[in-house]
Amino acid sequence: MSPSPSAVGSAPPGVRLRTMTPADLEVVSRLESELFGAEAWSPATLAAELDRAVGPGADRRYLVAELLAAPGADAGTDCGAADPAAGGSAIVGYAGLWYGDGRGDADLLTIGTVPAARRRGVATALLEALAQLAEDVGCRAVLLEVRASNEGARRLYAAHGFVPVGRRRRYYLAPVEDAVVMRRTLRGGADAERGQAGAGR
Repeated sequence: MSPSPSAVGSAPPGVRLRTMTPADLEVVSRLESELFGAEAWSPATLAAELDRAVGPGADRRYLVAELLAAPGADAGTDCGAADPAAGGSAIVGYAGLWYGDGRGDADLLTIGTVPAARRRGVATALLEALAQLAEDVGCRAVLLEVRASNEGARRLYAAHGFVPVGRRRRYYLAPVEDAVVMRRTLRGGADAERGQAGAGR
């Protein structure tokens, strides 16, 4: 089941969430390199991912968080990457989710925000919008991987209902580090799990 293009949730004041488009790829590619360094996805990978987010066979969704410039303001002065094609706005974050056919667990593929936009609710807005999307298409839960040493991200995820469920050894390569696998059960998934728990033999 493919989600509605307009289902992007709410955002902090002065920011809007919208579906990522090919016109965003230049800016997102630059941010990807700045945010993730040696582990950044290449522009070709980002383009291929976005291709898989459109059309009848779409099985994933990518969003951007866009800073809305005040009239006469210089977009991107305080945070974000200025995008003249977006009419005086700046992309300050982005995220992607794989939801497959909606009958299993979704996967948070990526999430990033520019340093100047952190602690402003941008990552939370992206995370919640994608969790809602996963629930809307029928997924039972959302999974993600996070560096074992990334305590800030782990706290953010824990605050939004994600719990550690496993570890992937040497998952990250630059530098080499384990990933903590975290899972958030969604409303429909919680109902199903309660039903299974009560249906013992």
